Amino acid sequence: NEYKSYLRMADWQPDNDSLRQVIELLKESQYPCTLTQRAIQQKLEALNQYHDFNNYLIYVLAKLKNQDEPTRSLAGLILKNNLKVLYHNFPPNVKQFIKQECLSCIGDQSSLIRATVGILCTTIVTKGGLNDWPGLLEHLCTMIGSKNQAECEGAFGALQKICEDSSDQLETMPGANGTKALDTLIPLFMQYFQHESSKIRSCALACINQFIINLPPALMDNLGNFVQGLTMLASDDDPEVRKNVCRALVMLLEVRVDQLAPHMNDIIEYMLIRTQDNDENVALEACEFWLAYAELPTEILSLLSPYLARLVPILIQGMKYSELDIILLKGDVEDDEMIPDNEQDIKPRFHRAKTHQQGYANGDKGTEEDDDDDVDDEAFAEWNLRKCSAAALDALSNVYKDDILGPLLPILMQTLSNSEWEVKELGILALGAVAEGCMNGIIPHLPQLVPFLINSLSDKKTLVRSITCWTLSRYAHWIVTQPPDQYLKTLVEELLKRMLDTNKRVQEAACSAFATLEEEAMTELLPYLRYILKTFFEAFKKYQHKSLLILYDAIGTLADSIGYYLNNPEYIEILMPPLIAKWNNLKDDDKDLFPLLECLSSIATALGTGFVPYSEPVYQRCLLLIEKTLTASMMAATQPDQYEKPDKDFMIVALDLLSGMAEGMEGHIEGHVKNSNILSLLFQCMQDEMSEVRQSSFALLGDLTKACFQHVKPYINDLIPVLVKNLDPGYISVCNNATWAIGEISIQLREEMRPFVEVILNQLINIINRDNTPKTLLENTAITIGRLGLVCTQDVAPHLNRFIRLWCASLRNIRDNDEKDSAFRGVCAMISVNPSGIIQDFIYFCDAVASWVSPKDDLKMMFKQILHGFKTQLGQENWQKITEPFPPLLRNRLAETYGV
Repeated sequence: NEYKSYLRMADWQPDNDSLRQVIELLKESQYPCTLTQRAIQQKLEALNQYHDFNNYLIYVLAKLKNQDEPTRSLAGLILKNNLKVLYHNFPPNVKQFIKQECLSCIGDQSSLIRATVGILCTTIVTKGGLNDWPGLLEHLCTMIGSKNQAECEGAFGALQKICEDSSDQLETMPGANGTKALDTLIPLFMQYFQHESSKIRSCALACINQFIINLPPALMDNLGNFVQGLTMLASDDDPEVRKNVCRALVMLLEVRVDQLAPHMNDIIEYMLIRTQDNDENVALEACEFWLAYAELPTEILSLLSPYLARLVPILIQGMKYSELDIILLKGDVEDDEMIPDNEQDIKPRFHRAKTHQQGYANGDKGTEEDDDDDVDDEAFAEWNLRKCSAAALDALSNVYKDDILGPLLPILMQTLSNSEWEVKELGILALGAVAEGCMNGIIPHLPQLVPFLINSLSDKKTLVRSITCWTLSRYAHWIVTQPPDQYLKTLVEELLKRMLDTNKRVQEAACSAFATLEEEAMTELLPYLRYILKTFFEAFKKYQHKSLLILYDAIGTLADSIGYYLNNPEYIEILMPPLIAKWNNLKDDDKDLFPLLECLSSIATALGTGFVPYSEPVYQRCLLLIEKTLTASMMAATQPDQYEKPDKDFMIVALDLLSGMAEGMEGHIEGHVKNSNILSLLFQCMQDEMSEVRQSSFALLGDLTKACFQHVKPYINDLIPVLVKNLDPGYISVCNNATWAIGEISIQLREEMRPFVEVILNQLINIINRDNTPKTLLENTAITIGRLGLVCTQDVAPHLNRFIRLWCASLRNIRDNDEKDSAFRGVCAMISVNPSGIIQDFIYFCDAVASWVSPKDDLKMMFKQILHGFKTQLGQENWQKITEPFPPLLRNRLAETYGV
């Protein structure tokens, strides 16, 4: 038998003195003293240069049953870390010894040791592959049939871990007689669904669960039996089994709802019960079902409607803070603003590179923005029943809309007026959760609810104040549509007070909520601007680390929202000194630079010339950050053993800040550019392997082209080929910014663009005609085609019929601006050269022309001449035939504005 060779005792035996030293090190490393642990860690790392050391570790784990369990387990965990890093350097005899000893003790009487051995097995498989350990699966599958409970559990535990970590290997691994390994494994696992041990039942189900999402043929062939097996396990006494049943049903709902549809009523009933399970882990898995259900096709969605009246109260009950939650959140601690933040509690921030996009005539913000409006009360970093329940209510309200309100409104009335703060808090959370989906039905109640919420901002309980900030932010859009004195003024005042709250959680929630309000209110905030900035100034003085990072975002969002209104000497004097002080205090490798540079980028754009007095040191430091990152990246590439790859976010945020400065300061940045090596650095960044670096580089190139083209032009023959190479819609944001930059360069180069037109135009036409091209990319592509047509009309006009329909459709919704103006002038010029190019798509051109609210007089005259020219050429009868299918609004608009 093949696997028996792995059970033979090898000749290797430990040296007794060395073994004693290893055991002493393992025991000492468990001492709580940090200095001792550090010294021991250094000794253990030094021993790693001896491959025999790993034999000692597996020997302690497998053979020394007289040692305490923590010491044996620690030996295994250190070995696991060595396997992860050094496995491919292990000599074959060491690998062999570790494997055989793992199998020898997989049935150890200690559950801790069995779990540790399982971890070692899956680590070896992950690093070396299943083919590198022949006979392993057969051996484990034999052991799960053992009458010895420990052996059975140990083998199944190892199999579960291997299924979790190496499901892709198992799906492709061949079995006997031309089958796949899973053809044997999946039916085998199902046989253990009725095992007397709940541990085995849970492991068997967990093993199969790893394959549900990919649904390999072996599982598809047994899917009916699997669903039947879930039915038998549904009411299992063991919570771990029930949790795995719920997990399986959720995944099946996502990938094969057709298999569940005949049983859906029973499954819904089951999940209603399990969402109230006494074990919170089971309840959480069950609650995921409702989140997944909200994504189902319409015909399945209707099946849940009769259950909403029962489901809504269950979800709301799941949103209530437990006593443990309140203790962990320090919910009874009111004043903690003087306590420094624990750095581990601060989520890592990732910079989002700059993308050039258009504004929309209808006020739409576009469809590609990230939604930062998730249910997030900053309770914990981890997902829990409260968050899942709130997210499920949110998702379902977006599907069932006001049908949710029927059962919800009475609960809201009871909870919001409840004297227990925990109950009131969950009512406020529920109100926020349904804000998006149930807005129409809630609007009649908002005149009563909004004052109640604003009043709750002063609640004596921290967690009530913080969740109220979030819920009010969800209704900010409605609030700003009402007369300012009705709610907005009071809301601004109260949120600003909460920004200076004595509790850090409230500060953070208020800061985030105010940023949302800024996005919605825009210039409606101007009457309160001085008060807002004074509050920000005070916040700078009192905020701890985490609140400060959110404050940067609120300041940047304010700058984005009110723009040049911020360029006022009084406002600048309040805002800039604390920001520059933070800027000066941060080192070049401090990741707090990310949010600060993002904030400064927005401010530089908004202030325009007002930023000039602060620009020189900011500009120079940005160049330094870029140069340092490029140098470090080059050293890591040429000497990877000696240098780590740098964090390129430092370079990306620096590029984006320079872009904001160029956009805001316009020609005033010329002096900085003239006396620096920014273009040569930019040329290197444009060729970086990281797409986000290229994305930000092209944004900066476009802004520098607009601001001081005389310094860009000498490099143009090198820059344009790099831009053309990046017209790849596989990298949407990179392609978008490269396309926009080409358009800006075209406007500056004019007819000198001709040598590049052919290769650029073909790629842009392919992009605009490509299926599922995102809206922002379509718009920038259309604008750049129009601009190329403006400066190289004779070259582009012959291709009109290849792009005009989608060109018009792409630009009809963006608001009037200079980019749209130049693009339409280009199309008008092309039509004058090749009028037949639009005859098949004339309605689209007319619709695009009608989308203009107030074109400049000469552009309006161009439109008029083209429309009247077509009408004259076609004759009255043909003109009527062509325009008869036009929608009445379009016909009226053309008649009123252009007299046709």
